[in-house]
Amino acid sequence: MKYKIVAFFSFLFLVAVISYLFSGQKLLQSSLELNNQITSSTPTIPPTQTGKQPNSETSQGKSPEIPLDIINGFSVHVYADNLRNPRDLQFTPGGTLLVSNPNSNNVYALPDKNKNGVADEKKVIISNENHVHGLAFYQDYLYIADTTQVVRYMWDEQKLSASFDKVLLTLPRNSNHNNRTIVFNNQGQMFVSLGSTCNVCIETPQSGGSVMVSDTDGNNPQIFATGLRNAPFMAINPKNEELWATEMGRDNLGDNIPPDEINIVHLNKNYGWPYCFGDKVHDDTFDPLNTHRCDNTQPPVYEIPAHSAPLGLVFINSPQFPNDWQGDLLVAYHGSWNRSVPAGYKVVHLKVNSNEIASSDDFLTGFAPASTPKVPGNSANAAKNRPVDLTFDNSGNLYLSDDKGGNIYIIQKDQ
Repeated sequence: MKYKIVAFFSFLFLVAVISYLFSGQKLLQSSLELNNQITSSTPTIPPTQTGKQPNSETSQGKSPEIPLDIINGFSVHVYADNLRNPRDLQFTPGGTLLVSNPNSNNVYALPDKNKNGVADEKKVIISNENHVHGLAFYQDYLYIADTTQVVRYMWDEQKLSASFDKVLLTLPRNSNHNNRTIVFNNQGQMFVSLGSTCNVCIETPQSGGSVMVSDTDGNNPQIFATGLRNAPFMAINPKNEELWATEMGRDNLGDNIPPDEINIVHLNKNYGWPYCFGDKVHDDTFDPLNTHRCDNTQPPVYEIPAHSAPLGLVFINSPQFPNDWQGDLLVAYHGSWNRSVPAGYKVVHLKVNSNEIASSDDFLTGFAPASTPKVPGNSANAAKNRPVDLTFDNSGNLYLSDDKGGNIYIIQKDQ
């Protein structure tokens, strides 16, 4: 009887232990289920994107002295100042910003080694050219265009120095539209703009009013396209390798004609000047007897209001800009000097649809003179700042030169 009682209580103890363990397992399972519910209801943080990313550092540069007005979501700071008349912008392969300065006839290197969005120093790297303007890099060589020649330099990124290599091209002398620019396509063709020597006149393409082309060593130079009165800046469309250029129309036909232009420049094509302008419009003032027709001239891809003076243009390729802006154009309108009411003085966004401009809207304004000059034609003198050239760095920051204020601005997406 004694053993039966012990066995009975042992059985009860075993049942209690099993019940306890079973309830603990259910409790653990409930806890895990609850944890899974909590985890699944928490938003998933997307993985960090790789590749080209915006610079996380907002520029520590000062604000511009004039009240520039930029579209929502972007800010403007001064990257470098006291540069006299900075014009053509170009980044070295190592990421140092260079700028030409025709009036003082030198080229500056403007490094930003601590990545704070402000130039650390202004180092003169070239000072022996004749009205130096155009800058370009190809295969780590620096190419410089002044009024009378194209010169190639060997570039040392560590020392921020340029050493003379060779003169590649001799260019025709020009005391008028003499701001030469250079661009390369991926095949190594070098394009050089040759502005006209006059407002409107008859001259050979070898003298001006054209774009010339050669290889990287300056061999076999030839006229690429004609009828371009003054194509001050050029850019290669990265989507199709086509050459795009701004062009300034002639003066002294009034406030509203002829339009300034953006052209897609093709081999052996004539873009009208001096006999035609715009979309095959004949210049009756210059050619009253209508001796030259405009049928075979090339119309612009886009007409810009007369005397806006378009200069630098850049195709947008930046993670700081909207996705639907990628491949579009930003163009700097330098501003009129001979219009009764000033025009230009801003940076515009042009929507590119294949080989057409679908729309235009202002991106950055505020460069225009504070008031209309009493004497027509003095608006350029009245303006304190005038936008010139545009370029992006590898982080997608946009840089803009201002040859009247002596500044370079850095434009960034707000953080």
